Amino acid sequence: MQQFILKPVLALVMALVFSSSVVAASGSGEAAELASLLKSYETYQADFIQIVVNENGGKVQESRGSLKAKRPGLFYWETRAPLSQFIVSNGKTVEVYDPDLEQVTVHKLDDRVQTTPALLLSGEVDNLEETYRVSGSQVSGDTREFTLEPKSADSLFVSLQLKFFKGELQEMRMQDSLSQLSVLSFDHIRLNETVGNDAFRLEYPDGVDVIGDEG
Repeated sequence: MQQFILKPVLALVMALVFSSSVVAASGSGEAAELASLLKSYETYQADFIQIVVNENGGKVQESRGSLKAKRPGLFYWETRAPLSQFIVSNGKTVEVYDPDLEQVTVHKLDDRVQTTPALLLSGEVDNLEETYRVSGSQVSGDTREFTLEPKSADSLFVSLQLKFFKGELQEMRMQDSLSQLSVLSFDHIRLNETVGNDAFRLEYPDGVDVIGDEG
């Protein structure tokens, strides 16, 4: 499972310290507000830049790519060379294709995988408070931030921040247990455009090793 998170989605990490002028609140109101925002996205498409920073503030990795998400459960993630990787979900399984290794790994979309930050764009979000402590901050008149802290000690991350500008998700920041910060910034965002299901199929050459627990 670690390969699925570390290469693409881990590039979301290390929580921002808000200035004292930003007042944060917590409770069911923030969770419901965040769920409402995310549920308004029938489809979400964007390009991204992903930067991973270590605990000393040094940049460990930078990558670029694109993603598509469609409810319910469809997700496509492509990281471009030289860190090429593809992640595709059909709502039941997640396939991870690493061209350098000539390998596809298949994972069941169990509860642990469904807490992956990027899958908030395509999965179920009605019961966020069952999994996370949710707080919200009004950064400016048009910018709203939410922080999610997993309640489970077995979570794949320590904290996750989502930044919205005029209701549009523009950034995700995720901190892992090793104090690495992954920052995912979105650009060329397209909301609720029609996307066919064929866009969520993973294609790879004959001869690639396929391993995993799709059954």
